[in-house]
Amino acid sequence: MEKGYDFIIIGGGSAGSVVAARLSEDPNVQVLLLEAGGRDWNPLYHLPAGFAKMTKGIGSWGWHTVPQKHMNGRVFRYTQAKVIGGGSAINAQIYTRGNALDYDEWRQMGCEGWGYEDVLPYYRKAEDNDTYNNRYHGQGGPLGVSKPCAPLPICEAYFEAARELGIPRNDDVTGEKQDGVAYYQLTQKNARRSSAAMAYLAPNRNRANLHVKTGAQVRRITVESGRATGVEMIDGTRLTAASEVILSSGSIGSPRLLQLSGIGPADHLHGLGIEVVCDQPEVGANLQDHLDLYCICEVSGPFTYDRYAKPHWSAIAGLQYLFTKRGPVSSSLFETGGFWYADRQARSPDLQFHLGLGTGIESGVAAMPEGGVTLNSCYLRPRSRGTVRLQSSNPADAPLIDPNYLEDPQDREMSIRGLKLTQEILAQKPLKPFIKAERLPGPGVKTDEDYFRFICEHSKTSHHPAGTCRMGADDKAVVDPRLRFKGLEGLRVVDASIMPRVISSNTNAAAIMIGEKASDMIRQDHGAAS
Repeated sequence: MEKGYDFIIIGGGSAGSVVAARLSEDPNVQVLLLEAGGRDWNPLYHLPAGFAKMTKGIGSWGWHTVPQKHMNGRVFRYTQAKVIGGGSAINAQIYTRGNALDYDEWRQMGCEGWGYEDVLPYYRKAEDNDTYNNRYHGQGGPLGVSKPCAPLPICEAYFEAARELGIPRNDDVTGEKQDGVAYYQLTQKNARRSSAAMAYLAPNRNRANLHVKTGAQVRRITVESGRATGVEMIDGTRLTAASEVILSSGSIGSPRLLQLSGIGPADHLHGLGIEVVCDQPEVGANLQDHLDLYCICEVSGPFTYDRYAKPHWSAIAGLQYLFTKRGPVSSSLFETGGFWYADRQARSPDLQFHLGLGTGIESGVAAMPEGGVTLNSCYLRPRSRGTVRLQSSNPADAPLIDPNYLEDPQDREMSIRGLKLTQEILAQKPLKPFIKAERLPGPGVKTDEDYFRFICEHSKTSHHPAGTCRMGADDKAVVDPRLRFKGLEGLRVVDASIMPRVISSNTNAAAIMIGEKASDMIRQDHGAAS
């Protein structure tokens, strides 16, 4: 059976939730949002500290990378959200936007309308900021953006330690200047996670023209006479879109579904027996991600949240949260960090730090039995480029995800510089009362070759994939600056995959901004006021 809508949005994540909410503000259009994952019923999706469970399998597809040929064949767990709200429902809730120059570079690359001054109004439009209302921040929008409710004394010591190395404190790294260490603002509201689903969909669930289906996996986008006409579901049901199909399945999911639909590199699709609908070699190319390195120290007392992993302490933390909305449960566990330089000649900070108030928080990261602290660093502007390709024509098979980490020698050099800087920070005098000893990398790691071997064993994704449906004005770009797919009518891509270059920070706030800006463009293109 076929059922018709005006707009079909594939993917209920950070961008897709925004688009569904904004388009359905017009009562004259019928909007269908399809999410392959389930509802966010589990309380862990809403408790800030629930992040500690998220990279370990809750709400995830369970995918991995292919062996990384520039990292001794290392295979990485690659968490991709499979739940309404997408990445915003399972991330560490860190609200950062990158650097203003990131967006000005997009504009210089041919993405007209995507410079910093173009995107800033959409960031402000989305925000309901509990601290700032100024040129850089807004209040009254759907998305809760809040200062942390549960910092610990070790965070202030971290700021002092950074200052010993000439790194200043910055109260707002999403404001006028990015440089410095800071408490991050978080996508939280009233000490609860503010996911895109909770911010944009939940308040509008009673709209008669907004239809949200979870557990609804799309097999392929249907195309007739060069136009996307709708979708075919896994069970064979067909749904039609009179105006547009909007693909918002993320930097892995979007190129994956395009290729399953016969839209992508012809040679690759032919090799899998998939009929080529549109030969677009750049679909699934240009994958960029931040590689996360970490230094772990054992602490000399109960200065972080590690002890709350034990059942009785966990119960105490739960009661504290219930009655005060404070304590470990209200912490994202990575709410402190900042931006600085691996290369002092860089045009803006090229390193990002995340101070983890514990150890073993993310999948595969070592835990200290007596408690510890973690300081992550990532090189923000990697030159290496990877791919997303299909394993087979079967939509049940995981895609072949290849971030191609450290393919470029500069990425390797700058990543090692960042890791060394985390060690220096943690070794400074203000942290001496808190830290017993560095355990990873440890004193045995001395040469750059030692550091490289350590990185190959102890690193992870920063969960910031981007670029696989690149926006641009050139012939090779996948989408144009209005995010319309080049080569097919009626199809738009709206998520982090459209970034021509990954931004210099976490990507979730940017995905929400992309959803806001795209919604206005779609309404304009269909004759509605923005």
